[in-house]
Amino acid sequence: MKRTPKLIAEFLGTFALTFFGAGAICADQLVRRGAFGPVDLLLIAAAHAVVLAVMVSALGHISGAHFNPAVTTAALIGRHIKPGLAILYWAAQLVGAIAAAGLLLYFFPSAVTKAINVGAPAPGAGVDTAHAFVIEIVLTIFLVTVVYATAMDPRGGFGKFAGLAIGAVLFFDILVGDPLSGAAMNPARAFGPALIAGILDGNHFLIYWLGPVIGGAVAALAYQKLLLRDTAVR
Repeated sequence: MKRTPKLIAEFLGTFALTFFGAGAICADQLVRRGAFGPVDLLLIAAAHAVVLAVMVSALGHISGAHFNPAVTTAALIGRHIKPGLAILYWAAQLVGAIAAAGLLLYFFPSAVTKAINVGAPAPGAGVDTAHAFVIEIVLTIFLVTVVYATAMDPRGGFGKFAGLAIGAVLFFDILVGDPLSGAAMNPARAFGPALIAGILDGNHFLIYWLGPVIGGAVAALAYQKLLLRDTAVR
């Protein structure tokens, strides 16, 4: 199947993002035993940013390196991917995230994974569901805009610096958003650990599914209408 390499790439990229991103949170908990501070935030943001930059650079030429259902939704809106393939991308991304979270559960002591819910994102202290939802929308708008500009716009520089740019926007999104909403910006990255940790509820789907999907859709529509005129793949 011509689609198989694309789906494997999406699985691997999402697996890596979840395993090393959530894994960094688990490792931090194991080493520091809950004493979370500014250094921890920097390290966790860096772990997510670096692994995403590397996997985008490594696999982008195969699948487009979405690794995120919100990005795939944005690509679908911009007609950069067909609906049937988009559905398969979503499935590969979710399976990759679940597999990664399951492996983290196996690797780390149960006391560690229980304390931080296998690295699943969660709103910070004093941040209600409505605010976390809006924060995820805003953060995802910036993430998907950079993805569009560097990886989907045919005038962009995918082969040169897309991985670096996409990793960088994830880094500063997490620096600001992690203490507030958990800064998932990615339904798969949020869903895998939450499913394995057994903490799925309505708030999870509102904040970490609907929020990023809306953010991705807004970014796609804005970029299509304002910056990417007459260049969509038909």
